[in-house]
Amino acid sequence: MGLSSKLFLIAADDTVHALSNAAFMRMLRRESDTRIPEFSEQRVRQASIAISLVGHEPTTIVRCTFSILDIDENGVLDVERWDAQQVARVADPFASERPVRDDIAQVIEAAHRFIARGGSWVPELALLNRTKQAALQKLVCPRVKAVR
Repeated sequence: MGLSSKLFLIAADDTVHALSNAAFMRMLRRESDTRIPEFSEQRVRQASIAISLVGHEPTTIVRCTFSILDIDENGVLDVERWDAQQVARVADPFASERPVRDDIAQVIEAAHRFIARGGSWVPELALLNRTKQAALQKLVCPRVKAVR
């Protein structure tokens, strides 16, 4: 038994596209300006799905997270924005929603919540099911072609 991670990009028409982990890591490292021209000038929905494997066969979904990628006119990922959104998603997870001092609610810094919210999304049930089926290799989907 093992774990595997699958990445998918969701086009504006809700088509699910597989994206290799290696290509995404090259995009994050900006290796040779790795680009995805078919998503140029778009905010693209991304699904990251962890699955359990028995042998080499996917069996169950373990975890799903959903992010939004900003792709520029050249098809290059805005890594700074993605990084800021990912950090904001975990920033101060144990902080109180409304700190109280002397029975008076205090003003809180919530900028990280707005940054995080701008970098995530929640799929509708039908799209979630299609994406999970793709992760379990029960739905064939086109692959994103990352170019250098």
